[in-house]
Amino acid sequence: MKRRALLKLLGLFSAVRGYNIAMVCVAQYLASIFVLSKQSWREVLSDTHLLMLVIAGALAIAGGYIINGFYDKDKDLINKPTQTMINHLVSQNTKLTLYFLLNFLSVIVASYVSFRAVVFFSGYIFTMWLYSHRIKKLLLWGNLTSASLAIIPFFAVFVYYRNFETVIFAHALLIFLLMLTKEFIKDLQNIKGDLTHNYATIPVVYGERFAKKLITLTVLLCFLPIYWLLHSFPIFKLTYFLYFTILYLLLFVVFLWKSQNQPQYRALHNMLRVILVMGVFSVILVKQIKA
Repeated sequence: MKRRALLKLLGLFSAVRGYNIAMVCVAQYLASIFVLSKQSWREVLSDTHLLMLVIAGALAIAGGYIINGFYDKDKDLINKPTQTMINHLVSQNTKLTLYFLLNFLSVIVASYVSFRAVVFFSGYIFTMWLYSHRIKKLLLWGNLTSASLAIIPFFAVFVYYRNFETVIFAHALLIFLLMLTKEFIKDLQNIKGDLTHNYATIPVVYGERFAKKLITLTVLLCFLPIYWLLHSFPIFKLTYFLYFTILYLLLFVVFLWKSQNQPQYRALHNMLRVILVMGVFSVILVKQIKA
């Protein structure tokens, strides 16, 4: 009985991508402490309104993963059979009930901050549903929307602190381009399921070689915000990470053109996840925090 309960808990954690949500929460707090806020780290950590924004975002994202998995269940049986088997430990009815509960709680938590926060997260929740239901099947729009949805929770914190410094937009542009690159790689990785279920992705419509050219272009575009950050702002030790990122992305492009099958594309996808996680923790290099 305990084993079955643990397996269902594992399935639920997989369905809501608990590890991704945890990383987003950590990233929001690190960005607040080292980039966005002018307060001390103690004041940031004790800020109840920030906590509510982070929790509201986490709940909305969890709901987004559930509804996305609901619409993709048949495709994922082909692309991610092992993960899908784990997810199926939790029934579809349970997932849908949890989806509505998570969204409701997200809006309730946001109401603690302000009415504008309620409107913001309500719009975010609706857009994630629309993406899962319709947009993700549209050529290119699915990729652009997914990458945008990934950074929107940070926008909530950015607005909360009213920090409109240009350096924030440079960071956001780099993250967006990396997320967009990851979305293109995911399309290569999932080409079998997308082709079977009529998803209009770049590899399905134009072929893998064209998709690789597009991915190479997005990687090269990443160098623009990197150059902007290196030459226009006092980013201190973050400079070392950005130079490392340049070398890392060049190596990524080399591997991209050598890759020809799903396991190799999965490895490329993981490479981008690694640099994004490193990017989350690299913000501690921006400045010395105040006690």
